[in-house]
Amino acid sequence: IELRIMAHFSRDAVLVEAFRNGEDIHARTAQEVFGVGPLGQTAEHRRAAKAINFGIIYGLSAFGLAQQLGIPQKEAAQFISAYFSRYRGVKEYLDNVLVETRKTGVAKTLFGRMRPMPEINSPQMQLRNFAERTALNSPLQGTAADLIKLAMIAIHKRLAKEKLAARMILQVHDELLFEAPEKESEALAKLVKEEMEGAYELIVPMVVEIGVGPNWRDMD
Repeated sequence: IELRIMAHFSRDAVLVEAFRNGEDIHARTAQEVFGVGPLGQTAEHRRAAKAINFGIIYGLSAFGLAQQLGIPQKEAAQFISAYFSRYRGVKEYLDNVLVETRKTGVAKTLFGRMRPMPEINSPQMQLRNFAERTALNSPLQGTAADLIKLAMIAIHKRLAKEKLAARMILQVHDELLFEAPEKESEALAKLVKEEMEGAYELIVPMVVEIGVGPNWRDMD
């Protein structure tokens, strides 16, 4: 969800195209960064692409990426550079977030929820660096949190309106867990998918996968 929100915020042409076409975003990043098409990609290509995709969201440095992938820092820096040369909209968006946060002292979600960032202009480099990483990440994770709450409110209302016995019992990041009579599983799956995917209209689709099973552990 955070990568889809990144596409919405940044309007990056490559990210938007990939999500609108239903592509595997990690495979697409492997293609963009390593120049390897989907058929030629190894598990290592995908692992590195995944680390880069999520690392960018968390303001990961070349040092951090090198540690994650067990590669030289110089090579990690080249990967990040290649990423930003292909996803130029992402680079521009992240740069703008830092400029704006330094000016206002707050990070904002898509819906205007604010997180104070007093350390963003700290003279202490360690505090400042941490605040910068948090400023980059907060709009993305914060918006993801806002979206799941909007979906939960809508689902709660629909369950009551349609008089289903199903109950929403747990939220885990961008997942929701329900308990329901088996006879309601089809209707519940349809309802949940509709409300989660329609919680808010981003410029890329939100895609929800549904799993059903006798218990949480054994769901499909």
